[in-house]
Amino acid sequence: MIIRTIAYPRAGLIGNPSDGYFGKTIAFAFRNFSSHIELWESPELELLPSRRDHSVFKSLDALHTDVKLHGYYGGFRLLKAAAKAFYEYCRERGVAPEKKNFTMRYRSDIPNRVGMAGSSALITACMRGLMNFYGVEISRHSLANLVLRVENHELNIPAGLQDRVAQAYQGIVYMDFDRKLMDDRGYGNYELLDASKAPPLYVAYRDDLSEGTEVYHNDLRARWQRGDADVLEAITFWADLTVRFRAAFDAGDLGEMHRLVNANFDKRASLYDVGEGNRDLVATARSTGASAKFAGSGGAIVGIYDDEEMFARLERAFEPKGVRVIKPDIAPPLAGGKP
Repeated sequence: MIIRTIAYPRAGLIGNPSDGYFGKTIAFAFRNFSSHIELWESPELELLPSRRDHSVFKSLDALHTDVKLHGYYGGFRLLKAAAKAFYEYCRERGVAPEKKNFTMRYRSDIPNRVGMAGSSALITACMRGLMNFYGVEISRHSLANLVLRVENHELNIPAGLQDRVAQAYQGIVYMDFDRKLMDDRGYGNYELLDASKAPPLYVAYRDDLSEGTEVYHNDLRARWQRGDADVLEAITFWADLTVRFRAAFDAGDLGEMHRLVNANFDKRASLYDVGEGNRDLVATARSTGASAKFAGSGGAIVGIYDDEEMFARLERAFEPKGVRVIKPDIAPPLAGGKP
């Protein structure tokens, strides 16, 4: 029997990057792209390479392009780190997975290194496959923590919980990473919002702006740890935006949601150089009347448009720049496993 699992990219709608600093955010998972895992029982444990793991290229230029899009390591390191962390998670809880091996392969069409959380989507899909194969139940909030553990501790990728929570829960998720909650029980307060109340949303991205999340997070974290007053104020600012956005979301106040999305990016851009390409993405979107902010750490933006006429203006404005604009298909919420 072949086990098949899936996970989706996410877009941070408001509040990020405060999720890594005991803040508040709202994010959603969407089905326009996906990461897939297939695994089946086999005599030996084997991970099969995907197109992101190949080592034969047509030319030096092709190698250069591949590294720019996918980095140096493809998906292998993610799968190996996920399997190792899953095994340790089970041992720590006195769970003994059945002594059987598997062959695993993956595929993903999530644009890489543009802030859509493609790495954590692949790890999440991998964890779901392992849970299914070995019959291990993991709650949604524990799955999010486990995926973060893979990235932070196994792979030294600096990140917060937002992406992993959105991918574990799916739908549109309000997240409060209150420090006392995080310290006392290890996870925040996560609530699913009514997706039928969502404003018209778009996501726009371009591959040639791809950067790893560590490029943006390393300096911000160092400044936060030093107690940099501007960064501490920004964390509070972003968390407050999230509370205000949720109220506007529930009330259907489109104008207020536009203003809050724009304010989120403007504060971020005031703290460090976000890059001219990213600034142009945001400026181009705003020139059409839409709001815009980073979907993650750069390379992709998310925002709100008013109507189909404005969406058409977005497409026309971005087409000559080689930027793709999509309407995100929000993934349906998932039920939780045991605590």
